[in-house]
Amino acid sequence: MATARLHDVVATKEALREIVGHPSELVVRKQMARLDQHACRYIALSPFLAIGTSGLNGVGDVSPRGDAAGFVLVLDDNTLAIPERPGNRRSDTLVNILETGGVGLIFMVPGREETLRVNGKGSIVRDAELLDRTTSRGNRPSVVIVVDVQECFFHCAKAFKRSGLWQPATWPDSAGMASLAQILIDQTRPPNTSVAELEQQIAESYAKRMY
Repeated sequence: MATARLHDVVATKEALREIVGHPSELVVRKQMARLDQHACRYIALSPFLAIGTSGLNGVGDVSPRGDAAGFVLVLDDNTLAIPERPGNRRSDTLVNILETGGVGLIFMVPGREETLRVNGKGSIVRDAELLDRTTSRGNRPSVVIVVDVQECFFHCAKAFKRSGLWQPATWPDSAGMASLAQILIDQTRPPNTSVAELEQQIAESYAKRMY
């Protein structure tokens, strides 16, 4: 393990609290067991979220989800529905939900530096009504992730202010970074496939298989 090469590893909750301290009463009290009107409004405006899960092997996974604002449905103050759009078919998130059920969500709204965090238990459903309600551009999802909300609270803006995420003037110049096609060629070495051919395949996937 990597920690075997490290020194002064923090290994207990007590040691951690001695370093970072304890949360304020406000931070503790802001955690809710349901979605209030502010959380519901934020979700309705959010076109993007990151979903965290883990499987029986204990390995964590975080996967992006995105669509037009409001693509995640608030069914009631303890239930969310997230349509599963076409991807790479690894289905790590879905497999992890089947194995452990735990789900962590971070919702983002462009330009807003606060984020919304929702934790709970996930299920994979094929309810016809939900599939119909989450149809987009005439394409019906095959399944929907339903989240039973157990915790919900807003994060302050410190991470976004430090990163300057919504401030174009602070963005690093990524012009020298390889394209996705070049990265995949270098990592997988597919036979008889050029970068140009793979770039065309990726572009076709974006054009024809988004939904």
